[in-house]
Amino acid sequence: METIPFRYIFQFPGDEEEIFDIFLDKRILGLTDDRPEELPLWTNLNFHQCPNCLLSIHTHPRCPVAVHLVKLMKICKNLLSCDLINVKIITPERVVSKETTAQKGISSLMGLIMATSGCPHTSFLKPMARFHLPFATEEETVYRAVSMYLLAQYFVKKQGQKADLELEGLSKIYYNIQIMNNAMAKRLRAINDKDSAINALILLDIFAKTLPD
Repeated sequence: METIPFRYIFQFPGDEEEIFDIFLDKRILGLTDDRPEELPLWTNLNFHQCPNCLLSIHTHPRCPVAVHLVKLMKICKNLLSCDLINVKIITPERVVSKETTAQKGISSLMGLIMATSGCPHTSFLKPMARFHLPFATEEETVYRAVSMYLLAQYFVKKQGQKADLELEGLSKIYYNIQIMNNAMAKRLRAINDKDSAINALILLDIFAKTLPD
């Protein structure tokens, strides 16, 4: 299987660091199966399950987003949102490095994981993950999402179907992502005493709320 690698290096005060290696299946743009051997109870699909979830516990006993967030949540337990860290991201095309807050560094990696986790509601984001832009601003995110959606509508039109130039489908996608984010926040609040993971998710949800407007 041919993969696309991404490496996140979190460097903390005192020269400690954590490395996260992400590999996308080049054909389907989904995360390769790197789940831990033992999964905590909070990864169960019915643990604060999204009210709009399209999966069944009979076929998917675990939430795909939660499963792939297990390793990241382990470091979040020791970080406050405002803690300053250095984050280096190595992609096939470039290296990005930034001194930032823990919540922003975690949010960037969390967004990449959620988009490629296998959740049906985030599958639209896979092409954006393929061309991952670390620390994307609100304007950059809106521009990339709308551009990608309109490009998809061009191919829909080429196949003889009706193109959605009013972006109604895009608004619906992000509405469902907002619902998913709210449920995921409840899931993460149940396991984290620190606020870095929750606030990282809130940063992503701000984008999800901004885009339809």
